[in-house]
Amino acid sequence: MFLQRVQPVIGLDIGSSAIKLLQLKSTKKGYVLEKFGIKTIDPELIVDGAVMDAGRVIDALKDLLREQAVKAKDVVISVSGHSVIVKKINVPPMTEEELEESIKWEAEQYIPFDVNDVNLDFHILPTADATDGKDTMTVILAAVKKDRLAEYTSLVTEAALNPVVVDVDAFTLENVYGEAYGSAGSEVVALVNIGASVMNIHIVKGGNFSFTRDISTGGNRYTETIQRDLNVSYDAAERAKRGESVDGINPDALAEVITTMNGELAAEIGRSFDYFRSTSTQETIDRVLLSGGTAKLSGLAPFLSERLGVPVELMDPFRHIKVNPKTVDPDLIAEVGPQASVVVGLATRRAGDR
Repeated sequence: MFLQRVQPVIGLDIGSSAIKLLQLKSTKKGYVLEKFGIKTIDPELIVDGAVMDAGRVIDALKDLLREQAVKAKDVVISVSGHSVIVKKINVPPMTEEELEESIKWEAEQYIPFDVNDVNLDFHILPTADATDGKDTMTVILAAVKKDRLAEYTSLVTEAALNPVVVDVDAFTLENVYGEAYGSAGSEVVALVNIGASVMNIHIVKGGNFSFTRDISTGGNRYTETIQRDLNVSYDAAERAKRGESVDGINPDALAEVITTMNGELAAEIGRSFDYFRSTSTQETIDRVLLSGGTAKLSGLAPFLSERLGVPVELMDPFRHIKVNPKTVDPDLIAEVGPQASVVVGLATRRAGDR
């Protein structure tokens, strides 16, 4: 969603467990990481993508801006979850200007919301990659509920920032994949981002969009299940999930809970893969790149690889980005890795990109 034609300078990922901020400097040799920070927020502040306590989120954001000594005001943010709809649709051949005029009417049959309650955007796919027949052209349609968009833009404006672009989480993954990995011929890659409350599954072929789906599950589900099944506090469950030794938690019982949750996660991803295969000409997915905070859960990547029958590896969004050691701790970047994929993708965005 394009709010203003101004070049953004700060990527800001407002998640349900943390706010991440990242600033890149573009040079002739590529990107240089100039600023990066994470501020953890309490799980009740943002629930299922809905902002429950705007004041405390804004305070956390202001603290992060102060800690990072951020001077820039223009930011790129993103949204995901039930309030976001992304569809690949076929429409009669027309110019971009004509589609701009008619997209509202085209969208009505594809989105489960009143078309007047959403902001719409679109991207016409290249004919060589996307046309299913001579009489149609393929378009990516994105719709975001206006109230959800207003929630997030209000957070940043209240923090004295200027939101210049609002993206969709799944497309930020495509951005960072293109920057970090390039497009490997006709390779079909599933970009799976597992956050605290939402999992984004975004499939690309040769670097181009093929399929996307958001699922309301993530790292919080692990924590809540550990808390319930092992009868411990939420904080203890969160620390145990991250691999810390916690008094009163039996390691074998913990491993059993995590294995069960890994199985549920694998089943959700597998169902999405099956649906993708049933609705496209692709029969195989060549590999999975895993990102998000939950991606670093011990043993998850090999577990998913075995269950899905596809190579699974952790995404490295910083693989072609040089770190400025004067302003960013290289050890922090090595630690967070795939957790920063969305915010890196946001920081590479430019207003006007399609």
